[in-house]
Amino acid sequence: MKHFLAGVLTTLVVLLIGGYLVLQSGSIPANADGTPSRLELWMARTSLRATLRQQAPKGADPVPLTTANLITGIHIFGEHCTICHGTARGTASATPVAKGEYPRPPQLASDGVEDDPPGYSFWKIKHGIRLTGMPSFKSALTDQQIWTVALFLKHMNALPPAAEQVWRQVKN
Repeated sequence: MKHFLAGVLTTLVVLLIGGYLVLQSGSIPANADGTPSRLELWMARTSLRATLRQQAPKGADPVPLTTANLITGIHIFGEHCTICHGTARGTASATPVAKGEYPRPPQLASDGVEDDPPGYSFWKIKHGIRLTGMPSFKSALTDQQIWTVALFLKHMNALPPAAEQVWRQVKN
């Protein structure tokens, strides 16, 4: 048993040293214009999904679904989010900032998040997403404002006419 444990410990030490040497060699790209490896994508997605399951608020958005609240959410989105996530024109409205980020931010009019639970959008906006360009807005927006943006995102594919008109006028 003693030899088995020594073998396990030796293997772990060799793996840690090997991993460190690979990192120090520059073999793992750090450039924003590179293509991520499958392992990198898997790790990032798995971590984000697990974090959202554990930490995102559960239940419905506490902001009532009204045209006025949707329009408020559109205005907040227009002020803080379009530079990365685009306008109602979707992918066609991607800015140079969005095109240069890694990973590229979703253009929400094309790659919407309407199927996400509102708490997921709230959590992402409030806390940001590590190792992406998604910043935390917890010091810039109130929880009420963040929930209002989450409300807009949840319903952005089926806006009432007045809100749709405001959304179509947002520029980045």
